[in-house]
Amino acid sequence: MLVSVFLALFLPCVGMSAVFLVYICLLWYAASYQSAGAGTGNYTTDPVKPNQEKGLSAAQLDKLPKITGKELVMSNDCAVCLDEIESEQYARVVPGCNHGFHLECADTWLSKNPVCPVCRTKLEPDFFNPPENNPC
Repeated sequence: MLVSVFLALFLPCVGMSAVFLVYICLLWYAASYQSAGAGTGNYTTDPVKPNQEKGLSAAQLDKLPKITGKELVMSNDCAVCLDEIESEQYARVVPGCNHGFHLECADTWLSKNPVCPVCRTKLEPDFFNPPENNPC
C-alpha cells in the first residue's frame, strides 16, 4: 500500500520533470539556431517595415494652388488643425479633390504624406511634371 501511494505521487512528478526538460532543450535549441542564422543572413529577427513614401518637396508644394479662404468652394474647415479658415487667410487646395487647408497645415502635412488628409487622394507626379506637348 505504501509503495502504491509513493508511485502515485512520484511518477507524475517524474513525468512533469521530463516534459519540462524537453521544453527547456527546445528553447535552447531555438535560441541557438536564431543566433547562428542571424549572422549568416539566412534568418533575420528584425520586423519588416513597410515602404513609407516621402512627402512633397518645397518646389512641389509651391506648384500647388494657393487661394484665400473666401475663394474656397468645398468647406472653410481645415481638416488638419480642425480650425476654421478665415476669409483673409491663405489656403492650399489639393488638386483633384479640391479640399482646402490652411497654408501652413497643408504644407506640413503634404511634406510628410503625399495624400489628401480628408479623402486620401494621392498627388500624382504627373501633376508636377506636365507633358511638353500639352494641347491646352
